[in-house]
Amino acid sequence: MKVCVIGAGIVGCASAYALASAGHEVILVDEAEGPARKTSFANGAQLSYSYVEPLASPSTLRSLPSMLLSASSPLTFRLRPDWRQWLWGLGFLAASTRRTALRGAGELLALAALSRETLDGWLAAEGWACDFARRGKLVLCPDEASLAHQRRQVEFQAGHGRDQQVLSRSGCVAREPALASYAGHFAGGVWTGDECVADPHALAAGMAKTVEKLGGQIRFGWRARDWVTQGTTAHKLVLQSVGDARMEDHIEADAFVLAAGPAVASLAAQLRTYVPVYPIKGYSITLPMRPGITGPQASVTDLSRKTVFAPLGGKLRIAARAEIVGHDLSIPQRCVDEMLDAVEAVFPGVADVSADPHAWAGLRPATPTSTPIVGRAGSWSNVWLNAGHGALGLTLAAGSAALLSRQIAAT
Repeated sequence: MKVCVIGAGIVGCASAYALASAGHEVILVDEAEGPARKTSFANGAQLSYSYVEPLASPSTLRSLPSMLLSASSPLTFRLRPDWRQWLWGLGFLAASTRRTALRGAGELLALAALSRETLDGWLAAEGWACDFARRGKLVLCPDEASLAHQRRQVEFQAGHGRDQQVLSRSGCVAREPALASYAGHFAGGVWTGDECVADPHALAAGMAKTVEKLGGQIRFGWRARDWVTQGTTAHKLVLQSVGDARMEDHIEADAFVLAAGPAVASLAAQLRTYVPVYPIKGYSITLPMRPGITGPQASVTDLSRKTVFAPLGGKLRIAARAEIVGHDLSIPQRCVDEMLDAVEAVFPGVADVSADPHAWAGLRPATPTSTPIVGRAGSWSNVWLNAGHGALGLTLAAGSAALLSRQIAAT
């Protein structure tokens, strides 16, 4: 079939590659001037196949008052006069039960397993240069209560085939010696030896180039403006040039895939379809690691700071915060300072904090349950969704793309 994929982030590029590899004629469209320029550009870089616990949970629900009142909480909820946020929030509250969280975790673990298998195969076949490495991941727990919670999660995930270890404080330092000076700030942690890192921007760019080699077309700098439909079938996507609003074009296709991150909700609304996706804002900085100093070898997540550290090709990617505050992409200096303080506290002297931090903000498109939506868009016969991956876009992109490709092939 002729398939138009809207959105060239990591999920859209993975979708386009999976479909092109399956023999479809693919057109990839994005309003940016290149692949992965927005949500996927500088995210946390962790492929967290075994750490996919949904955000909506009883523990998050108990923290909601502080989220609403505290300006410094790394997990922030600011109410806006936006009916989409309120409706999403109600869905989030409904999903914050232990039963729903466990069911969501099981679904995410299954999709993550498919994603690992799929991406490993793609990398072996294509050899994309994206600083991919299987370094393992260590999650630090600030106190005994959080360590007990993680222990229960590890026991649950063991039933889904995951091999993880709960470590003492000394066990964490033995696993990651660069944490020695920070040892007084955590009670223990969880080690997962087969977790990976990759540069999401470079990976998406590699996928996009291969789509072109497979005969696909890429239309950067074009915004999806409107649809031409008949009954429950979309026949044409009307495009508007980002550089010149007077220029229009259109794409006719047999199928359309909405994979444009947080913009999926508005694209689907043009088709009179509600999609429960709302952005969760996050930040990152990327610093060079100092030569001659032993830095972290594995990815590290500090739960007390809600901050991740990922070694990436001689640099250290630091990502933090989860803010449900709307679509604002501004980068407050205090957020940059928090991340700089975090890297100096956790790994003192390892990164060059005087260098340009390449500060970035992105909007993670999340569903209330944290489970992405992969399938038909409402009652539309030829419009498909691949959206709502939240902070797990890099982790789940290959798996959801493979699943989408199978569903389209079955029509």
